[in-house]
Amino acid sequence: MELSKKRRNQIFWILQFLGWGFINSIAAFVPKGISMELTIYSVVVGTFIGILPTSILRWYLKRNVHLDSFGPKDILKILASLTLTALVFGLLNMFFGFLYGKFGPALTENEIHMFKSYNNFWIQVVNSLFLVGAWMVTYLVITLLLKLNQDRIERLELNTNLKQAQLNTLKGQINPHFMFNSLNNIRGLMLEDVEKSREMLTKLSEILRYSLTKNNTNDIAVREELEVVDNYIDLSKIQFEDRLEFVKKVDTDTLDLRIPPMVIQLLVENATKHGIANLKNGGRILLKILQKEDQLLIEVRNTGQLNISKDSTQLGLKNIKQRLKLLYGDRASFTLEEVTDEVVAQIRIPLT
Repeated sequence: MELSKKRRNQIFWILQFLGWGFINSIAAFVPKGISMELTIYSVVVGTFIGILPTSILRWYLKRNVHLDSFGPKDILKILASLTLTALVFGLLNMFFGFLYGKFGPALTENEIHMFKSYNNFWIQVVNSLFLVGAWMVTYLVITLLLKLNQDRIERLELNTNLKQAQLNTLKGQINPHFMFNSLNNIRGLMLEDVEKSREMLTKLSEILRYSLTKNNTNDIAVREELEVVDNYIDLSKIQFEDRLEFVKKVDTDTLDLRIPPMVIQLLVENATKHGIANLKNGGRILLKILQKEDQLLIEVRNTGQLNISKDSTQLGLKNIKQRLKLLYGDRASFTLEEVTDEVVAQIRIPLT
């Protein structure tokens, strides 16, 4: 969580009052034989003396010491500002102590002894350097931690934006890839059968509407994806006719689970284009979707052999791998292999 500038300032002043008030309360109440007047004076004035020079020191550090490019000059600035602030801190303590002794109530014997030791120059030097030094170390550590947290948030936002940009690019690859294949099919049938061409255009328009409306989302319900798959199969069957057999085995409890859009469609398209289309007698495509423990298993089997052309860009398969990697990291997997005269593509998506 990143703190706003206003919130940081509020927290700073709250800590200033609480911190210096606590330190001066302890210093005032510990000595014995001290009057209530001197105790109250010490707490109020001591808190003021602590807040004033350290607030000016903070103003100086914010404008002159940069943690992004920290170097020897910044160390010298810190040491110089620490010395000067400690000097002001000590002089203010001695000045207000003198005022109380001069114009305040008569001092008791214990108070006189305390004032003598407290107004000793070297005691003030050590005390001031210790208190202001402790304040500065605390301030710099907190500032550094806040900066590290801000840098972490910025890196996360950058990675998120980068991933989203990559996903949008990948989704942009899907539509032209599918459109190219479909329009080629329509062009081939245009002069042979106008009615079939019109039907293919209708199916294509439904798929195009789907891809456009889902282009800004990274996940959809399985049932929505199956609708576009059915449209694609209907579109393909007009071309392949009886050469294409499509079988679905989908568990009903998976229909509302979320998956990346167009993933199943790409698998089915790949099975049709590189499997069934290359077989003279056609073949079968089997789509299985089921839930196994904490994973969703999507499997597409098609008749044929795994023989990827050297000229093939494998755009659809690369697209699936990259999208799964971006969305789920190493928790998702995609495999493509040949098993007993069938090509089996399998995706595993984590559900948790």
